[in-house]
Amino acid sequence: PLMADKELKMLEARINELIDACIHLKEENKTLRASQETLVNERATLIEKTEMARNRVEAMISRLKSLEDHS
Repeated sequence: PLMADKELKMLEARINELIDACIHLKEENKTLRASQETLVNERATLIEKTEMARNRVEAMISRLKSLEDHS
């Protein structure tokens, strides 16, 4: 049996809703991926800065110890 016109219109409306949802999710996914990439880069920069700071502190401690040893 053929679908009633009303059922066909309901199906068409539902398909359009699903298409809209798919478009929205794709846009949201793109935004989230960009945000994740930014956060990963920021994290890498912070790790690098922390490592540089640690090295500087360790160098200062070494210099202080060597001054202490020479006095």
